[in-house]
Amino acid sequence: MTEATLQDFVVSPDSPGAKNFPPFATSPELEAEADGRISHYSESKRSAVLPLLHIVQHRFGFISSEAIDWVATKLELEPIKVLEVVTFYPGFRQYAPGKYHIRVCRTLSCALGGSAELMADLCKEFGIDRESADPHHHPISVSPCGKYSVEFAECLASCGTAPVCLVNDDFHEGVDVEMMKKACAE
Repeated sequence: MTEATLQDFVVSPDSPGAKNFPPFATSPELEAEADGRISHYSESKRSAVLPLLHIVQHRFGFISSEAIDWVATKLELEPIKVLEVVTFYPGFRQYAPGKYHIRVCRTLSCALGGSAELMADLCKEFGIDRESADPHHHPISVSPCGKYSVEFAECLASCGTAPVCLVNDDFHEGVDVEMMKKACAE
C-alpha cells in the first residue's frame, strides 16, 4: 500500500475558471500580510488559520494544495489540519470559480421565491452544465469559457426579498436572469 499525500485529498482540479486567477505563489506582500494577521494571535498561531485561508482565497480565487502547505508551514501545523478547515467551511473553495461567481440562495424563502428556476435559467444563459457535476464534491459549476460560475448557497439573510444572490461579494435581492447579466457585465 502506498502512502497517501495531501494531493490525494485536495480537490483543486483544473477548471476553466483558473485562467482568471494567478497560480499560488508566495511574495513579500503575501508574507507580510500573513505575518500581520498571525501577530494578532500571540497565544496560539493556529488560530490564524481562517484569516490566512481568506487571504489566499481572495488573492488566488481558491485554496490549492500548495496554499494549504504554505498555511500549514506558516502556522507550524500538519497540512491535514488546514485541509480539515478548508473542507469544513463551505465558503472555502478548492476549485477555481469563474470571473463572475454567482451564489444562489436555496433556503426555504428563496426556494419558494424561485431560486431553483433561477439557477436553471442562469445555467442556460451562461452555458453551464450542472447536470454532470457532483454537487457534494464539486458544488461550483463553471462555464466552458471560465467567465461565469454558479453554486447554491445556504441562507444569505434576506428572506423577504427572495430570491437573493451574491455575485462575487456583491449582494443582490429580488433577482432574475437579466439582473445577473447586468451584474456580470464588464
